[in-house]
Amino acid sequence: MAVMQKVSIEALARQQLERATASGRNAADTVVGGHERVLRQTVIGMLAGAELGEHENPGEASVYVLKGSVRLVAGDEEWDARTGDLLRIPDVRHSLVALADSAVLLTVAKRP
Repeated sequence: MAVMQKVSIEALARQQLERATASGRNAADTVVGGHERVLRQTVIGMLAGAELGEHENPGEASVYVLKGSVRLVAGDEEWDARTGDLLRIPDVRHSLVALADSAVLLTVAKRP
């Protein structure tokens, strides 16, 4: 039997941004999948100036900006995105910087 689950991404975005504000560092909650699954979706709250340091891309990935604005940096290239924008993450080392207090939905489909 399939299990249906409804999640308010907007509420999670507010919650993770509040957690980031309270702790002074990024806050995240995986809402679909996990490290042992192929698909993983995570809501991340980031304060202005916070960074997800440079790292490898484990598979196909995208960042949807739920609130605020961010910059995706990959090598010599940079892409800015704001609320409502979707960034496809290139298959190279990259980092993400919050240009303002932000919440994003990170979607990753790992390579088999």
